[in-house]
Amino acid sequence: MADRREDDFLDDIEQAELDEMSEELSEPLPEEYELDELRAERDALKDKFMRALADAENARKRGDKMRRDAEQYGGSKLARDMLPVYDNMKRALEAATEEQRAGAAALIEGIELTMRELLNVFKKHGMTIIAPQVGDKFDPNIHEAMFEAPVPGTNAGDIIQVSTEGFMLHDRLLRPSQVGVSSMPKS
Repeated sequence: MADRREDDFLDDIEQAELDEMSEELSEPLPEEYELDELRAERDALKDKFMRALADAENARKRGDKMRRDAEQYGGSKLARDMLPVYDNMKRALEAATEEQRAGAAALIEGIELTMRELLNVFKKHGMTIIAPQVGDKFDPNIHEAMFEAPVPGTNAGDIIQVSTEGFMLHDRLLRPSQVGVSSMPKS
């Protein structure tokens, strides 16, 4: 019996050693564990790098757009402030009678030359005139209705009077044309 217990004891010791060896074999080797950690760290850093690269590209694109907008529209405040000068010069030329034109020909010619130069500067900087005509259709995107009136012989929404011309700065509305619009009901 003593031999039997001793054999069982040896069997138990051998089984314990086998179990321990089996556990050691099933655990990842320190090198494999380290390699997995390094791969995970590499993937995380690669992801951060790609995100930073995308952020930098987006910032560059935003900067380019802001620069282009500043070049095209940076002077819009000055351009808007120059519009009354244009309006007043135009009114002065329209108000001059033939008698005044004959008596002050040099003055009128100077105003006309100044007006042409002002229009050349506007054109050089991307400003264009919106000059609607009586009878054109009202467009709320480029016209501002100053009044409505029922005028016989017109259709509702037709321009019946132009008070001031409008201006575009490149593709943006700088000032709408100010117009009167027919409100004639359909017959």
